[in-house]
Formats: sequence, C-alpha cells, structure tokens
Amino acid sequence: MKTFSAKPAEVNKKWVLIDAKGLVVGRLATLVAMRLRGKHLPTYTPHVDCGDNVIIINAAQVVLTGRKRDQKFYYNHTGFIGGIKERSAKSILEGRFPERVVEKAVERMIPRGPLGRVQLGNLRVYAGAEHPHEAQQPETLDVASLNRKNTRAA
Repeated sequence: MKTFSAKPAEVNKKWVLIDAKGLVVGRLATLVAMRLRGKHLPTYTPHVDCGDNVIIINAAQVVLTGRKRDQKFYYNHTGFIGGIKERSAKSILEGRFPERVVEKAVERMIPRGPLGRVQLGNLRVYAGAEHPHEAQQPETLDVASLNRKNTRAA
C-alpha cells in the first residue's frame, strides 16, 4: 500500500459558511483552522493547500469565556523604541473592526510560512450577517450543534 499524496490540481475546494453568533472564539478558531488546512479530510497532505474556503458571519457577536473580554490584550509594535501598543479584546470588539478578534485567533493557529499565508487567504470574516459570496453557494456548518461547549450566552 502506498501513501497518498495530493497534488494541487487534484484538490477539490468547498465553500463553508459559519455563523459565529454566540460561539466561543477559541473553539470556533480551532475548527476553522482545521478546515483551512484540510486536516478534516482523509486526503490531507501537509505541503499542499487542500483546505476549504471559509466564510464567517456575525463575527462581532462572538463570546470570550471567563474574564478574557477585559483581561486579554493584543499587542503590536510601531517599530520605534518603546513603541509597544496594547488593546483589550473588549475595545476591539466594540470598535470599528470587531472581526479582527476572530481573524487573529485563526491566524495564530495556522503555521507561519508561505503555505500558511495562502491558507489564511481562504478565510473571509464579516462583522455582520451579510457577505458577498452567495454565488459560490456555500454550505452552512452548524458549529453550535457539534459540541455543547461551543456556545455560550454573552
């Protein structure tokens, strides 16, 4: 028996729609990262982008468990001496781009490198319920029904 290795031309990518309303960020991010990498498929090949295209809607209504909403900080550096900046998850979720919390959570679960950047390009996150990908006919994935711990009341 030979080991199967997928080739980029053989990959059949699907479109998946996930409604993030009331979902826990970390649990959502792990499922999305698995889908983006293609690890949910029996034909998974580590060096080929064989994952799905994932659309996440209602990203502004995700839930952080415990006191992470107030105590979790996202850091960035300006490049100048002493230029480290921090923002709490609460300020990001209530700000202009609340979808960045979900994007960062998924980004940090995907390997860094050229293939990881390509796989992350297959992720589309929207704060509201509308998305411009109806033409792709995405199939909906009900993450809330997979495990009772995936949802939390806000």
